[in-house]
Amino acid sequence: MTIRFLHAADIHLDSPLRGLEAELGAPVELIRGATRRALGRLVDLALAEDVDLLLIAGDIYDGDWQDFGTGLFFAAQMARLTRAGKPVLVLRGNHDAQNRITRTLRLPEGVRLLDHRRPETVELPALRLAVHGQSFAEQEITENLVRGYPRPVAGLFNIGMLHTCLEQVGGPHPRYAACNRADLLALDYDYWALGHIHTRDVVCEAPWIVFPGNLQGRHINEPGAKGATLVTVREGRVVSAEHRTVDDFRWARVTADVTGCDTEAAALAQVQPALEAALDAAEGRGLAVRVTLEGSTILYGALASAGLKEKILNEARQLSPLLWIEGVELRTRPRHPPLQDRCDALGALARRIEACADAPPDDLLGEWPSQLLGKLPPLPENHPLNDPKTVLARARDLLLARLAEG
Repeated sequence: MTIRFLHAADIHLDSPLRGLEAELGAPVELIRGATRRALGRLVDLALAEDVDLLLIAGDIYDGDWQDFGTGLFFAAQMARLTRAGKPVLVLRGNHDAQNRITRTLRLPEGVRLLDHRRPETVELPALRLAVHGQSFAEQEITENLVRGYPRPVAGLFNIGMLHTCLEQVGGPHPRYAACNRADLLALDYDYWALGHIHTRDVVCEAPWIVFPGNLQGRHINEPGAKGATLVTVREGRVVSAEHRTVDDFRWARVTADVTGCDTEAAALAQVQPALEAALDAAEGRGLAVRVTLEGSTILYGALASAGLKEKILNEARQLSPLLWIEGVELRTRPRHPPLQDRCDALGALARRIEACADAPPDDLLGEWPSQLLGKLPPLPENHPLNDPKTVLARARDLLLARLAEG
């Protein structure tokens, strides 16, 4: 007997933008609707592949919402599957537990929301499957939920569903429902359908322990192809667990080496191939890119001047209207020896500037850098200008470059 199921997680339906509303010309509407279109593509994939089951391992939503529209859209998409006779099993994750309004919506018949009070087992005899899982009752679940999961059902293919950070220490994801690989292996299930970590990760293949990643990247720290995992089980054994992309909009980081470039035009020419490669990889999707310039160049100071992002955006728009420049980072170095190595007054000044820029901003300049940055329009999360220390370090680099030039 062969069965196939889709494992998805972290849809974060209608997740808000991270500051791009303030960016002139940003593809706001394209990004705003991306999570809905990605969910629609997931359902399209399930129908096209004629899967037997869809599993969603938490974080359907993205916190509390003020109206029913988000929940109504999810229910309508699930109804497309249930009308085709395809069951859906769902966990609530930490973000779903925040949501009050959508919890009151009745899900279509055929969508099973697993219990939040204790681990629940759902048997699907026609598929020779048993699915075990527990939803989050509240946002911050710190205990090890796996310790309460039941033993596998004999004679069936057993799937464990869990929204967890697993063994992750630090990083962008809170440590919810933490456990370790040994806890999962001890239960002797055949497949673990995990959620919460937004990067796809095949933790283990014996048995399969999989984070599919989120369905749609939402900001620059969620780059690359996003989607779900299509699992094929034959005679009670997993024979494949394939990543299938369903994202609608993509984020990418590219690097251009401007070593030896002595004109701005030459530097911009180095950026274009990197943008073209990222655009090709996006396969027709909208794309937001953060560009990093690196290398040793006489343009070290000039590149820090105003307008660089706009000039790179101009190059991008000539390649495709779907391409947006999310940000530009400079990691270039001066081509000449550093001033700090000189033994004259200029070298002493350079060393003093270096020391000042490395000091905590508040110790050096009081609160004015933070106050000044606070008057700027909202910037994307993790944008370099959100950090006064980064701003001062770049000011140091620019000042030293101008001194060296002349």
